[in-house]
Amino acid sequence: MHRSAKRLASLLACAAVPVMLVAGCSSDDDSGKKESGGGASKSATPSKSGSSSPSVAPAKLKKLPNPCQAVSQDTVKKLVPKTKNADGEQGKSSDAMARGYCAWNSSDSQGVDGTQYRWLDVGFQRYDSDPTLGTGEKRATDFYKKQVDAAKATQDAKNTKTGAVEGNGDESAWITYDLKKDGSDFKNQTVVARTANVVVTVNYNGAGMAGADAPDPSDLLKAAETAAKEAVAAVGKANQ
Repeated sequence: MHRSAKRLASLLACAAVPVMLVAGCSSDDDSGKKESGGGASKSATPSKSGSSSPSVAPAKLKKLPNPCQAVSQDTVKKLVPKTKNADGEQGKSSDAMARGYCAWNSSDSQGVDGTQYRWLDVGFQRYDSDPTLGTGEKRATDFYKKQVDAAKATQDAKNTKTGAVEGNGDESAWITYDLKKDGSDFKNQTVVARTANVVVTVNYNGAGMAGADAPDPSDLLKAAETAAKEAVAAVGKANQ
């Protein structure tokens, strides 16, 4: 079965970059001057030294929400009905304030009409400001673009389409595509949103199996947008 979460999990596994400070120094020397009596005197000013480092605006958002609580239980039930774990499966993170991840999946058997499969995952990536790398917002903007490009470039994807999501953070985009896996046609929806220095990525896909009809992509996209907006709102609440 297709699990777009693997790609996201690997993208979120980012290494911390140490802060580097740039030091500078300067010195001044004055030569001695002969006095009228013919004697020579020599004086010197102390050398001046100091250090300075580039300054950047501090990151606006300091915390991330619990990823498995960023989407309401009602939304989880609608998107992944009959999931075996309504609380979600939380991904491991070495720094819960920098990144987080949670996933849900379900197989809803409909008897002779086949089975409907659904997968939902929510990922968070937060950036601090860094003198050598830029503000947290700039770093998040760069990562946001990478997430959108990665979704567009999904291997073996067909019928890829993109668009903007209105009213979701500072910027947000959706990407939809079809992917055939193990004989089933998966309809995939990815919504990426940035709010200040935090990037939220939601992946939602579904497939009709064992003779079931494929789900309507437009319905899946609306559901993914709902989950993404709830996740962005959860970031705001965590930082109140």
